[in-house]
Amino acid sequence: MTDSAPSYYKHHVFFCLNERDKGEASCAPHGARAALDRCKAKVKEAGLAGPGGVRVNQAGCMNRCQGGPIAVVYPEAVWYTYVDESDIDEIVESHLKNGRVVQRLLTPLHLGR
Repeated sequence: MTDSAPSYYKHHVFFCLNERDKGEASCAPHGARAALDRCKAKVKEAGLAGPGGVRVNQAGCMNRCQGGPIAVVYPEAVWYTYVDESDIDEIVESHLKNGRVVQRLLTPLHLGR
């Protein structure tokens, strides 16, 4: 196996913005858009945005609806469940800026769709 090429971004964060019909569990009704916007703003404010740094994107359903709202950070594949702005701030400061996973916000592995 060969070494993989360096990543264009140090971290790539995806926020699920999916909304399901008929009251089924999904991320959008739980402030997912506001969380994505907050994360983008905090990443930019911290000077972390751009190539070699952090990219924040929206995503459709990632099949972790029961744990929502959901965000995932790559390349580490760390899945987070967040509640409010302070959770987003902590993810940016601890994980994206200082490389420390926020253990209390990890999405339990058994939570899927």
